[in-house]
Amino acid sequence: MLSRRGCGGIAALILLVLIAAGVVLYGWYGSGPLAKDGTFIVPNGASLSAVADRLEEKGVISSATGFKLRARVFGGGRDIKAGEFAIPAHASPSRVLGIITSDDVIRRFVTVPEGMPSIMVYERLKAQDELTGDIASPAEGSILPDSYAFERGETRQAVLRRMQAAMSRTIAELWPKREQGLIVKTPEQAITLASIVEKETGKPSERTMVAGLYSNRLKQGMMLQADPTIIYPITKGKSLGRRILQSEIQAVNDYNTYTMVGLPKHPITNPGRASIEAVLHPAKTDALYMVADGTGGHAFAANLVDHNRNVARWFAIRRARGEL
Repeated sequence: MLSRRGCGGIAALILLVLIAAGVVLYGWYGSGPLAKDGTFIVPNGASLSAVADRLEEKGVISSATGFKLRARVFGGGRDIKAGEFAIPAHASPSRVLGIITSDDVIRRFVTVPEGMPSIMVYERLKAQDELTGDIASPAEGSILPDSYAFERGETRQAVLRRMQAAMSRTIAELWPKREQGLIVKTPEQAITLASIVEKETGKPSERTMVAGLYSNRLKQGMMLQADPTIIYPITKGKSLGRRILQSEIQAVNDYNTYTMVGLPKHPITNPGRASIEAVLHPAKTDALYMVADGTGGHAFAANLVDHNRNVARWFAIRRARGEL
């Protein structure tokens, strides 16, 4: 039998073990030193040791050594992930490890609206301070308008590649489903015509009608006479900010559809999916002319007589508004 002294020694040892276990567990599950919510970046290829040192340096954990030891015991063999993570105030080391081994990377977004020209996409990517590296201005019509997620430290080129890959996938999906007998004979021509449709109407319900009108003009060998094609070589798609000059209407270049028959040499903006679909499935119409109707849309006509009436109505609206 154990003596009373022996029993007391065992009890003391058990107590010490329990205290030590409590210290270890508290050091792992207890509150951390981070005073307020923050973010932490794990670089690509960083080791647990390097990340632990950085966590201590940033005040996220109290001890890099303790974190590494406990992570190996309690971490379950999980690998840390590269990226930027949100760390809440006073997060325990256990929670910190859980965060940096999860897929909860902070994602930021850059949005390309429908009809944004490539020069403005370039400027928007350059303005994202969280992105790195340089890019050249992308080819017009090569980007699908959408919102794109990115991570801090990602390259601008990588984000741009995703934008262009999205356009390639979209046209590859839509082109085989096109209606037969279209005036556009290649995906490139479809994007070019869609870029004009995109710039000519801000009313979604009109897209197929505008596409049908321009398709009719192309079939009949008429000039498209689309104002945005005058502006593009002047501003690269940005707003002109003034009325178009007569000399600009008469300018001969690869874009101005007032001095050429057919499509411009290249797109004049980045059209959205809906405008591409409109070109591939245009309205069946005999319309050849259109003019603003005062509601944000257009009045369409199949002949000059009706078109001139619509123009007269538009000028009357402008006079009533004090614009003339």
